[in-house]
Amino acid sequence: MQKIYACLAGNWVCLNDDPLCSIGNPNTSPYQWYEEGAEIYSPSKRQEENTYYQLDYVHIHYLGKDYRINPIFIQIVSE
Repeated sequence: MQKIYACLAGNWVCLNDDPLCSIGNPNTSPYQWYEEGAEIYSPSKRQEENTYYQLDYVHIHYLGKDYRINPIFIQIVSE
């Protein structure tokens, strides 16, 4: 089983612990997101330079809140 951890607002949490957690686009469970290629937003050609909006990111819905985080703050742990 793969556990998907993310650093959300400075705290590492296991996304699998929230049964309503969704990640990516379309919104899927953390396990399904990982198994189906772990898609992230990553434009190969930036429309604008020097803007936060063109950084790589992943949408996460966890415990009723929505997060937009850089993929470097996601860790996969095999148990």
